[in-house]
Amino acid sequence: MSKVVLSYSGGLDTTVAIFLLKERYGFDEVVTVTVDIGQPEEDVREAEERGKKYADKHYTIDAKREFVNALMQLIKANGEYEGYVLGTALARPIIAEKVVEVAKKENADAIAHGCTGKGNDQLRFENVFYQHGFKVVAPMRELNLTREWEIEYAKEKGIEIPVTKEKPYSIDENLWSRSIEGGKLEDPTFIPPEDVWEWTKNPKDAPDEPEIVKIDFEKGVPIALNDEEMDGLELIRRLNEIGGRHGVGRTDIIEDRVLGLKSRECYEHPAATILITAHRDLERLVLSRRELKFKRFVEEEWAELVYYGLTNDPLFDALNAFIDKTQERVNGWVKVKLFKGNVTPVARYSEYSLYKPELTSFDTTLVDQRFAEGFSRFHGLQGRIYREVMKRY
Repeated sequence: MSKVVLSYSGGLDTTVAIFLLKERYGFDEVVTVTVDIGQPEEDVREAEERGKKYADKHYTIDAKREFVNALMQLIKANGEYEGYVLGTALARPIIAEKVVEVAKKENADAIAHGCTGKGNDQLRFENVFYQHGFKVVAPMRELNLTREWEIEYAKEKGIEIPVTKEKPYSIDENLWSRSIEGGKLEDPTFIPPEDVWEWTKNPKDAPDEPEIVKIDFEKGVPIALNDEEMDGLELIRRLNEIGGRHGVGRTDIIEDRVLGLKSRECYEHPAATILITAHRDLERLVLSRRELKFKRFVEEEWAELVYYGLTNDPLFDALNAFIDKTQERVNGWVKVKLFKGNVTPVARYSEYSLYKPELTSFDTTLVDQRFAEGFSRFHGLQGRIYREVMKRY
């Protein structure tokens, strides 16, 4: 008796896949696994209901804490790829590991997913599945299916699905971000209608008075909001609500996928925008110019590894070691102003601050300005020599 474990979101692709795995691949038993990484409770419940209804067995696994731990490292790394805050990308390996745990428990012959052959998620999932030695089945990719075909197939089979031809968006939502793609959004000249956004108010409808929030950090990790200590899960949820109310955290970008295809992606991520903005501001206060310069390079490499689903690469561990070292002094607080879709740092403090007003202020004489003359005479010297040389030709 053949058995397959399916990574199950409860959406169109993975629900259709339950039927295809039996009908087209001949599996006798399909076990679905939904991993809770902070998506709405209603979505988790609906996925569980569909899984129990259509599959032979279903698991729902709570991985919110593991995801929050990963997000704390993302904040320290100021993690973003081409303006995308990596919510889906960072979650996929965590989901995949949980699916593997079930597959081992169930003695499954294979693991399946509902990813297409054009996106990034197939790579993020399969890198983990292959590492554990499992055969991988990918019906959407292997059968070369279109979303329109899937909708018709679901209707034929009497499958309840959460999408229609009128709103065929593919939506992925977790604690950190909400992504919307597909349908008319695939046309980069098409302006997204307001109804695609759920987490964020239209900035023009946001409050007319700005709101200032204070975030405390300890070793680069946010630990308190407005002087109230709380864990990462609650802090992110609170900031999603506060930031969303002010229209903060909308992104509409053309993104470079791993395969080289360009795609149009819309994202919502209020807490991510606020926290990364505040964290970067605090780093500017406590890290040296050379640390900041080198860290920007490290951050870009870190984000690309996450986006590619290569968090098991040895380079990822090495980059995290450097990032953690820089964060030893990223302690203090930042106040940011939220207003009509914008996040602006307005105040910051750290006992490790490299900013010394007694040295910088125009009203002090602790630094004798006359000492700068010698420095100034040599600054740009080679450029001046070059200009003199070139006058001869």
